[in-house]
Amino acid sequence: MRLIGMMRRMILLAALCLSLVGTRTVAQEGTSTAGTPDMRWAVKIPMRDGVLLNATIFLPHAQKDPVPVIFTFTPYIGDSYMDRAMYFAQHGYVFALVDVRGRGNSAGVFEPFANDPHDGYDLVEWLAKQPFCNGKVTMWGGSYAGYDQWATLKEFPPHLATIVPAAAAHPGVDFPFQYNIFGPYVEQWLSFTSGATSNAMLFGNGTFWGARSREAYDQHLAFNGYDRFVGNPNPVFQKWMKHPIPDEYYDAMVPTPEEYKRIAVPILTITGDYDGDQPGAFTYYKRHMQYGTTEAKQNHFLIIGPWDHAGTRTPKRDVAGLKFGEASVLDLNKLHTEWYDWTMKSGSKPEFLKKRVAYYVVGAGAENWKYADSLETISNEKRSFYLGSNGTAETVFQSGSLSEKGSAGTASDKWVYDPLDTRAGDAEADDDAGLTSQQAVINTYGNGAIYHTPGFSDPTEIAGFLKLTLWLAMDVPDTDLEVAVYEILPGGGSVLLTSATMRARYRESLRQEKPVPPGKPEKYVFDNFTFFSRRIAKGSRLRLFVHCINSPSSEKNYNSGGVVAAETGKDAKTAHVTLLHDADHPSSLEVPIVK
Repeated sequence: MRLIGMMRRMILLAALCLSLVGTRTVAQEGTSTAGTPDMRWAVKIPMRDGVLLNATIFLPHAQKDPVPVIFTFTPYIGDSYMDRAMYFAQHGYVFALVDVRGRGNSAGVFEPFANDPHDGYDLVEWLAKQPFCNGKVTMWGGSYAGYDQWATLKEFPPHLATIVPAAAAHPGVDFPFQYNIFGPYVEQWLSFTSGATSNAMLFGNGTFWGARSREAYDQHLAFNGYDRFVGNPNPVFQKWMKHPIPDEYYDAMVPTPEEYKRIAVPILTITGDYDGDQPGAFTYYKRHMQYGTTEAKQNHFLIIGPWDHAGTRTPKRDVAGLKFGEASVLDLNKLHTEWYDWTMKSGSKPEFLKKRVAYYVVGAGAENWKYADSLETISNEKRSFYLGSNGTAETVFQSGSLSEKGSAGTASDKWVYDPLDTRAGDAEADDDAGLTSQQAVINTYGNGAIYHTPGFSDPTEIAGFLKLTLWLAMDVPDTDLEVAVYEILPGGGSVLLTSATMRARYRESLRQEKPVPPGKPEKYVFDNFTFFSRRIAKGSRLRLFVHCINSPSSEKNYNSGGVVAAETGKDAKTAHVTLLHDADHPSSLEVPIVK
């Protein structure tokens, strides 16, 4: 398994990039002649329990009249975002850089996600009462600082006028696990945010973290001891080990259905095709679309760029081996300013937001922004490709088929997954080709099945969320599964489009486990693919790769059916998996087409 590890590395590099090179952003995106902002250092803001949070506040130079206030609320130390503060202070706003509880110069103890809702409320109301504020407060930021915008909003502070969450992490969905599967990245992130200082160099040392995760993988250690193994025993890590599924602990951090119904402020959600927190961003958006009022939903706009995690704040044309058109590089500082002007001043609606959903199409001859009234209206056709094979689907050269005419040939394909086999880790360590890599499918080590469509007769735009239905039978009570879809170009090159994961015991519900009955065919519906939009070239094929996860970048499931985080190599059970695709078990891939 390669894809979870790759996406986690993209998150890592993105966060580090935002921390260390932010000072170049203003120069790239434009400055104002309004003068160098004024600063107030070490402003202490009291929380309801008496804890003082630290803020560095930048004000428009020689400010005379009160104006709206923007603040970012971050565990990455406010100084990391000074460039943003300077930019917005030069464009008519007060900007406060606030360290979350227990980080930077703020007092208290940092427990990720736990205190942000109440602290966010108290910050909004304190800032609104200051003489430099006109009573309107908003927030800026992505990733964790996208999460805490939703966390603050769910408490409904009266003076919060709007939010603009980018790449917002969603506890219980994509962090600290993704669909109930942990990874060693969480301990790397906890080390980044341990203590009061930045720890950015430790966090960004890929050699160190790669060596530790590989060593734990090779030694078949229990994941719940990984924090001690790397040298930073962490009570939060251990707490997360006791909450391995979405439960009340995570529910308290995010809006409930009833709270979504109460939301009334304008919202601008930003994410990207290759944003590691795209699942979180879309969970907030989709739940608001499900539970929100008609009026509130009309004031919730969505932007989906061809970006990675960092690109949701500072877009770049180059992403993990792909290069996108110049139009993909939005000036997001400018767009934020226009949004704030529209929602908190008397400005006009940003011209870029022509409809409620803006998404970027990539691919030869496409490369442009398109618009829709909703996610559901982006595509206007669903095309199903049925899995089939002629006796083997083991390699890219002897693969199965994806056909619109239904399954053909033999009725099933088989593979074997031995959790003690570490050859996949060797291949992963040597691969740095990003989204254009074919390393994972060149040698599957007997773990997985591969299927291809015929070449497309015409260029075809695919945009939205794929859905895969598989009929699987296995002889173990549990395993972890990953499915990935690629475009295979006429010349043989490959582009990763999207992927999805599943822990087999949670195939029916992420909150209720159900052991797999041995040997019995069961339906597995993968409906958690990431969004993408791409114009598939004439002659290109789609490739589907289905396999069990086996990677240093993922918590190892030893297939025993016990507590996964406590399992070691001693618990390992080899999985023999059969993928059925006959008339009674029609395994198929559903693809959203734009015609």
